[in-house]
Amino acid sequence: MKSIISTILSFLLLFSAASAFTATPVSFGGVSVNSVSSRSDVSLNMVFGKKKSAAAKAEEEARAAMYWAGEWVCKDCGYIYQKGECAGLYFEEQTAGFRCPQCSGPRRRYAKKVGDVVGTTLDGGDAPILIFSFGGVLATIAFGIWAVDNL
Repeated sequence: MKSIISTILSFLLLFSAASAFTATPVSFGGVSVNSVSSRSDVSLNMVFGKKKSAAAKAEEEARAAMYWAGEWVCKDCGYIYQKGECAGLYFEEQTAGFRCPQCSGPRRRYAKKVGDVVGTTLDGGDAPILIFSFGGVLATIAFGIWAVDNL
């Protein structure tokens, strides 16, 4: 008895799995509708948006002229900033909390790239970090010398 039930269930499962990928017409209230649509039904205006007017193009060009025309490169991982991937904002418009999408490096780690040469960063580079690091090392050495003599 178990073998008959398992055979019937396996036949039903096999049939339903085999018919899952076929196009079957669907009827709603006597009207037959084919469930497969053709590619020509897609409107390209949804994909590419509306065409820009001459005034909008001029405004976009004027806005682009205010910003660096070259590339911004992350010094840590080499990621090249692309406006289209980052909310359509120019790099200079990014806020201080911006992070590299690839390595999560801070905004200050980006540098201007001209040809094959990478220039200075927008936020002044690593000078403040280095100054305070060396100052901390000198203060630690001075405290160590003082502690040996006085404690």
